[in-house]
Amino acid sequence: MRKAAVKRTTKETDVAVAIDLDGGGVASVSTGIGFLDHMLDLLARHSRIDITVKAAGDLHIDHHHTTEDIGIALGQAVKQALGDMKGITRYADVHVPMDEALTRVAIDVSGRPFLVFRAAFSRDKIGTFDTQLVNEWPFTESTIIIYRSRVSKGLRGPCGRRSRLICGPRTRCHRPKARWAVDCTSTGAAPIGKAN
Repeated sequence: MRKAAVKRTTKETDVAVAIDLDGGGVASVSTGIGFLDHMLDLLARHSRIDITVKAAGDLHIDHHHTTEDIGIALGQAVKQALGDMKGITRYADVHVPMDEALTRVAIDVSGRPFLVFRAAFSRDKIGTFDTQLVNEWPFTESTIIIYRSRVSKGLRGPCGRRSRLICGPRTRCHRPKARWAVDCTSTGAAPIGKAN
């Protein structure tokens, strides 16, 4: 069973996360940030990874700490749930179009973190969500979740005008490729060629 639960409490936040990599795409999410709740729900549904997130944070200041700590907890949960990574596919790559936006995401569940994030947003906010936080969160290649889960990702948004649609395909790319890369294809050794 590839499941994990992580609790993270700081001065600014109280976050509890649980994931099941072999789930059915069920989400139970309450972060206090509407757009983030929406993206987490989509992440779960399209990746078929069950995700539970309960978070309380200093939202009266801004969304940064809550977003960041959810990313940290999710990254730790993914790493724990992957365990020794035996039998996983390891690689995945996908293009997702959405209206005028197109995004490509590639993932390597290598145990070595690295991130390439190339995206430009036409607005500072999507609703009340600060687009600067997109780079800090898992639905679009969070540096935090990458380093905590020990995964390498490349993301490129070659085209798009509307920030919401630029963000949407990134989420949709992340979802299926995340599942593809962690799906078990055999019971053999981990597909890693050198020590991490």
